[in-house]
Amino acid sequence: MSTPLLTDFPELSIYRQREDLEDLLSDPVYFQAIFHSLNYVKDLYRSQAELGQANEAIARNNLALQQRLYDLRAETKDAFDEAKSLEARWKELDKEQKEIYQRFTPQFLLMRLRHSTTAQDDASEALASSFVQQLPSNNSTSEESGTGTPKVGRELDEFIKEFKELRKVYHKRALWGEKWASGQ
Repeated sequence: MSTPLLTDFPELSIYRQREDLEDLLSDPVYFQAIFHSLNYVKDLYRSQAELGQANEAIARNNLALQQRLYDLRAETKDAFDEAKSLEARWKELDKEQKEIYQRFTPQFLLMRLRHSTTAQDDASEALASSFVQQLPSNNSTSEESGTGTPKVGRELDEFIKEFKELRKVYHKRALWGEKWASGQ
């Protein structure tokens, strides 16, 4: 007689009598003994033992690699922290570079040229004003400086030389500014 139970578990075919099966189900120790003697269960336990041993081997391998992994994690963290530090330093240097380059842009250089031209003009006008204010009211050249050269004449020569130099620099700067502004 073939039942679905015997089809699925052919090992139970030795229990042809109903009483044998009832005894099997009523006695837990007998059931356990028969259950554990089945090839299917033995294969299941063998597979379970093999998987357990494989898990233990993997766990031992993981434990063996654990310190190296911790070291690598620490090295990676240090490298990441250093990279972040270098990135912050790069941002600072980039900002400094932009500030430095700002001083050399054409607009900034033209502005500096115009300021220096104005300052040069002011310096030459201040020199002329101070010279005019120092002149004696009687314009006499009779005072001698002890060298035979009239004092006012020597001061006039020095003033003319210095004033010409200041105005020459002023006119050069003004000319450069005009050329630059016109795009030449």
